[in-house]
Amino acid sequence: MTTARGYRFLAVLVLMLLPSLIAAQSTGLARLNDRDDLLGWEAVGRLDISGRGYCTGTLIAPTLVLTAAHCVFDAKSKQMHATDTLTFRAGLRDGVAIAERGVARIAVPRGYDPAMTQWLDRVRNDIALLELQDPIVSSDADPFVLHSGQGVGTTVSVTSYGQGRSQALSRQRRCNIVADADDLMAFDCDVTFGSSGAPVFAKVGSRGRIVSVISGGATLEGRKVAVGPSLATIVDRLKAQLRNAPRAQPDRIRRLSVGDRNQSTGAKFIRN
Repeated sequence: MTTARGYRFLAVLVLMLLPSLIAAQSTGLARLNDRDDLLGWEAVGRLDISGRGYCTGTLIAPTLVLTAAHCVFDAKSKQMHATDTLTFRAGLRDGVAIAERGVARIAVPRGYDPAMTQWLDRVRNDIALLELQDPIVSSDADPFVLHSGQGVGTTVSVTSYGQGRSQALSRQRRCNIVADADDLMAFDCDVTFGSSGAPVFAKVGSRGRIVSVISGGATLEGRKVAVGPSLATIVDRLKAQLRNAPRAQPDRIRRLSVGDRNQSTGAKFIRN
C-alpha cells in the first residue's frame, strides 16, 4: 500500500521523467584505475558483510560512515548484522584499501523497518550511520560534508562499487535529480547491486557534498531511475543516537523490535 505522500512523489516523478523536461545529459561510468584517479575520493569505500556481500559507504567524519540502512540487515531474517561481520575499506582498489576499519556500532532511524511493505516509506528512512572502531585520519581519507537544498534539474554525480565493478570505485560524473518530493529523491544515475549506500554528490565550491545516498532502483514509465532519501535532519538524529547510547551496552544501536541473530546472506539492492 502506498501512502498519500508516496503517491505525490510518484506523480512528481512521472512528470519529471518526460524527456523534454530533462535538459542535462548523463555521462557514463568511469573506473578510478590508479592512485591519481582516486585522489579526493578516498573517503568513499566498500562496506563488506562477512565477505559475502557488500555496499558502498562514505566517511562523513573520521569515525562515521554513511550508508543505506538495508545494507546492515539480513534480507531473509530481517535481523541486523552483527558489527563484527562488517568491515569498511576506504578507497578500495584491486584488493588494496587506503584504510580498513571494523564497525563498533550502528544507528538506523527508528522509522526504518526492513520488513516494511510500503516501499517508498522504507526508502525515506533507508539511512544508516556506522561508528568505526578506530578513526581514519583525514590525511588518508578526507571526510565529505552533507548538503541540502538541491532540487529537480540539479546536476549530481555518483561514486560507487557495483556488480561487475566491485574491485574499484566507478564514478559517474554527471547525472541529474529528476524528482524531489516528500523527503525522497530520484536520479537518472547508473546504479546496480552494490551501489546501495553510494553517495550522491552535488558540487558545492571546489568539492562535492552529499545530498543523498542510493537506496535502490526502480522502473517507471519504462525508464530506469535510482531513488534515495533526502538527508535533511535525519543524519543529525542518528549522530545523537550514537552520542546518547552508553558504550557499555551491546555494540550496535537498534530499535527494540530488531533482534540479535546474525544470518548474513549479503547486502541486497532494493527493487520496487
